[in-house]
Amino acid sequence: MQTDADTVQTEKYSVPFVERTGMRPLDKRRGYVNMLMPLTGNENHVGVMYMGAFTVLAEAAAATPAIDFLDKKRFFPIIKDMFVDFRKPAASDVTAEYCLSAADITALQADLERKGSAGYLAELEIKDADHVTVAHAKVTVKLLSHGYKK
Repeated sequence: MQTDADTVQTEKYSVPFVERTGMRPLDKRRGYVNMLMPLTGNENHVGVMYMGAFTVLAEAAAATPAIDFLDKKRFFPIIKDMFVDFRKPAASDVTAEYCLSAADITALQADLERKGSAGYLAELEIKDADHVTVAHAKVTVKLLSHGYKK
């Protein structure tokens, strides 16, 4: 029998700033996302992807797999820290993907139930339309209960 914990929840956290970027998932399923950040609307004064758009994409790609399995009435994600290593300018849309395994999800859920908090380090590549890595990101995602007290 399938329980709520086994179901990918479709509710989303809405952040107007992020919504304005036009970023969207190309593929999303339990524990996995491939996000696209469009160049249009996110280019800088020389016509390449604005640096801030890379960070928004890294944050979303790292957190979305957890957002989808969380019981949002009890838990929420927050970014603890982030490092983005910019390797070259991107003059096209860019993508980033991240995956949490079934074992990762089980362990995170167990920590949430036991401690009220959990976390993971997401490492991901940001690639341009030619699949060239234009940035590498490390994002620490914390999952907390709404009543969590450290």
